[in-house]
Amino acid sequence: MRQSKSELVIGIGGGRSVDIAKLIGFNLNKPFVSIPTSASHDGIASPFVSVKGDKPHSLVAAAPLGVFVDVDIIKKAPKRLLASGCGDLIAKITAVRDWQLGRDKTGEYYGRYSAELASMSAKFLIKNSARFSKKGLHVREIVEALISAGVASCIAGSSRPCSGAEHLFSHAVDKLEPGVGLHGEKCGIGTILISKLQGQNWKQIVKALKDVGAPTTAKEIGLKPEVLAKALTIAQSLRPERYTILKEVDMTEKKAISLAKSTKVL
Repeated sequence: MRQSKSELVIGIGGGRSVDIAKLIGFNLNKPFVSIPTSASHDGIASPFVSVKGDKPHSLVAAAPLGVFVDVDIIKKAPKRLLASGCGDLIAKITAVRDWQLGRDKTGEYYGRYSAELASMSAKFLIKNSARFSKKGLHVREIVEALISAGVASCIAGSSRPCSGAEHLFSHAVDKLEPGVGLHGEKCGIGTILISKLQGQNWKQIVKALKDVGAPTTAKEIGLKPEVLAKALTIAQSLRPERYTILKEVDMTEKKAISLAKSTKVL
């Protein structure tokens, strides 16, 4: 690529393909265009990549110059991928709450507009999940919500509006047992757990995830209880500088198991 005279990097494919193209564009200082063939997470429009390396969390790259989506192609992708995208969407509920905690406890910058944009994407899913359950997932609406969430990160200049303790949980699972579940599936389950810790309506989140066909239990994605418990205990250590509800909880494996059982994740 460095020897190429190309002036534009185009990422066509699933999440990994788009992330790799995004990273190449960033490293070469070339504009990048996203053309996703599935909608399993909000990375299709965000400036962040989840390519595995020495960092146990997403890395910042650059936002796409444009996002071009053929809805008919997305419809042909396995339904599990779209349901995973819904899990990543609903994670904004806990991510924004964590950001608010960071503002209140540490005085960090809180972008109200980007926070509300991210929240809107999650609330849209919750509000319409019953309709999706009866009539099927509306691909265009979900893709639009994922793009909006990605844009929220662009506006904020960080992943804060879209990624909180639920994402740290997902990254911790990746670290402990790579290959278990899709990113959005783990984030959805993480959102159930973290929303309970935050005092939010976790039952509403469970219902919405079930309505769209996303997993709500560890067993559904092959996540062992001991791995779940360990992931919750180490999650905050992956990004100690990022304030989340986990900073306020002395999480032990025993408490993690109790939390998972109380939310029926286990």
